[in-house]
Amino acid sequence: MKWDDTSVHILSHTLHYGTGVFEGVRAYKTPKGPAIFRLKEHTNRLFSAADKINIKIPFTKDELNNIQCEILNKNSLDEGYIRPIVYLGNEGLGLRAKDLSVNVAIAAWEWPSYMDPKAKEKGISVIKSSHLQYENPLHSGNKIIGTYFSNTMALHEAIDSGADEAIMLDKNGYISEGSGENIFLVKNNVIYTPTTDHCLNGITRQSVIQMAKDLNISVREQNIKFDDLVQADEAFFTGTAVEITPITSLDGKHINDGKKGQVTNQLQEKFQEIISGKNQDYDNWLTYSK
Repeated sequence: MKWDDTSVHILSHTLHYGTGVFEGVRAYKTPKGPAIFRLKEHTNRLFSAADKINIKIPFTKDELNNIQCEILNKNSLDEGYIRPIVYLGNEGLGLRAKDLSVNVAIAAWEWPSYMDPKAKEKGISVIKSSHLQYENPLHSGNKIIGTYFSNTMALHEAIDSGADEAIMLDKNGYISEGSGENIFLVKNNVIYTPTTDHCLNGITRQSVIQMAKDLNISVREQNIKFDDLVQADEAFFTGTAVEITPITSLDGKHINDGKKGQVTNQLQEKFQEIISGKNQDYDNWLTYSK
């Protein structure tokens, strides 16, 4: 369907109540053609999130995977961003989301960089947000449409203060994540990241943990205090959009020397090898569209 011809009914249940799920997926240019990064894992998470809010997707996982490959080919995209979304229809309006049609749409477009490309070298600035992450793990642990307003408010707060991103805390005062990214910090060559009790278990997050272990870098998942980030040697965000982006400034002050750290750089280089199809050890993380 052409971009300008798409439409969703104004009385779609999802538009009014946020009952739906989505994914964010990236495809990269490789010598073998466009390759979608960890497509099966993204689709598995889409189905898992839908199941948790009692939505039955009327397609198989293989069907959606094939469509995501085909949409790259139809749009002649060597790389880009893919957005699958599952939303309910307009057969009835009200909280009762029974007997409504389940609709699936998939869009793709060219999106070379979410942030300023220089951010991967120079790093970004963050602030401590006044907006807390959801107390309900169902909200923070799944990509459910109606649960992102706190994240949006946190990001706007950061931008309005002159920063690039926000650090959100959970209900217990521990670091949770960014507005749309997982967070890692490095201290004495050990990587630390929050548990997934109150944050999304991001697929890039999982990938970075595996990459670090393969590089013989110790990774610890534990509760992290804000002061731990203040005193970190390095810090970085991970996510489909930001990939691996260093954090070099916190509340207007440098983290360590204010430069990208060695561990962050090592992970970035390995990640770049993988997504460009140049590391055969991780070839099972790529799905080629052709």
